[in-house]
Amino acid sequence: MSMASRLPEPYGQGGGSNLADILERVLDKGVVIAGDIRINLLDIELLTIKLRLIVASVDKAKEMGIDWWEDDPALSSGARRNELARENAELRERLARLEELEPGRGPKDVREESP
Repeated sequence: MSMASRLPEPYGQGGGSNLADILERVLDKGVVIAGDIRINLLDIELLTIKLRLIVASVDKAKEMGIDWWEDDPALSSGARRNELARENAELRERLARLEELEPGRGPKDVREESP
């Protein structure tokens, strides 16, 4: 028996799957990895950490109802614009309430009083 016959075939040759095929299947179907870490001392639970990891394509995640990144201002420019528009509307409303409390005090009046 020669040494060459005992070596495994490289990925992508023969009937084996290559990494791209495996990744495509995982992203298409999705994979969930779940685990809990508990730290107890004398039957008193001190700490519990629940870990949940989902690996899936964006389309598969949306199909499962997972789309939190669309509403996160740190990840979505649309969400950032919406948050800024909401904040702007709140500030305008607050300013209008302040002007109702003290009519006649506009920005020019405030600047004149400043030293």
